[in-house]
Amino acid sequence: MDTVNPGTSPAPAYVSAALAARTSAGTVTLDGGSVAFWTYEPLEETPETRTILVIHGFRGDHHGLLRVADQLPDMRIIMPDLPGFGRSDAFGRDEHSVERYGQFVSDFMAARGLGPDTVLLGHSFGSIVAAHFVAGHPGAVRPLILINPIAAPALEGPKGVMTRLAVLYYRLAARLPRKPGLALLRNRLIVRVMSETMAKTRDKELRAFIHGQHHAYFSSFADRDSLLESFTASVSNHVAQVAGRLELPVLLVAGERDEIATLPSQQRLLALLPDGELKVIPGVGHLIHYETPEPAARHIRSFLKDHPA
Repeated sequence: MDTVNPGTSPAPAYVSAALAARTSAGTVTLDGGSVAFWTYEPLEETPETRTILVIHGFRGDHHGLLRVADQLPDMRIIMPDLPGFGRSDAFGRDEHSVERYGQFVSDFMAARGLGPDTVLLGHSFGSIVAAHFVAGHPGAVRPLILINPIAAPALEGPKGVMTRLAVLYYRLAARLPRKPGLALLRNRLIVRVMSETMAKTRDKELRAFIHGQHHAYFSSFADRDSLLESFTASVSNHVAQVAGRLELPVLLVAGERDEIATLPSQQRLLALLPDGELKVIPGVGHLIHYETPEPAARHIRSFLKDHPA
């Protein structure tokens, strides 16, 4: 059984009042757990209106993609909080693996009546979930859009050392007693350092907005065990693993200065895709959804015009 209620929390700065007018919040029960989701209806439905299912990144929730949704007023956008994040329950019995998240996508689509004309969009860790889901469920969606896709193994290359340190961080936080473990995961200094590292904009107000978003939502996770499992899934998998099986049009939207999903890795990923297209946004890193939602939305809209339902 599911419920849909009008309204949601107040829209943050940098998001228009028009988005709030398009918004409804709901919950759906899947496998005994409650999943929160938000639907953004088109201001005016046109022949080009599509339904886009959005899968957010690690330690994020639906708030992260609001600025992109705001730039697509002609689209119907559905954004769940992934199980274990935001307002959604963690999986009750299963590990928070890429495969299990893929099953969640399938179950959620079935519960909401989303058919094969649905567009699937994944950001960062969500790109891994989305790509692996499509590889395992050919024909379930069309097309596929990946923003800041994780194109290569996180434990390899120049960032491998930092990734291993992050693995130790999450393992330590999971093994400590509950209170100090949560304090370590939610440490404001650590969150701020992460935010400062990823933000590339020189706009002081926009940087302040980004830091505020990370402080507000980066620590909205269900528990330490599910967080560790999700993190392990995020660094143990990548899109290139299944690229050759993605037999549908795929749009990659990459940041020129992305240090997590580097531009060379995006170019290598593009070469593996049967039907791929790469758009690079200058001057931005891993936070396209916060820093450059306008060009991201333009690329999305153009891509969907080229690949109609």
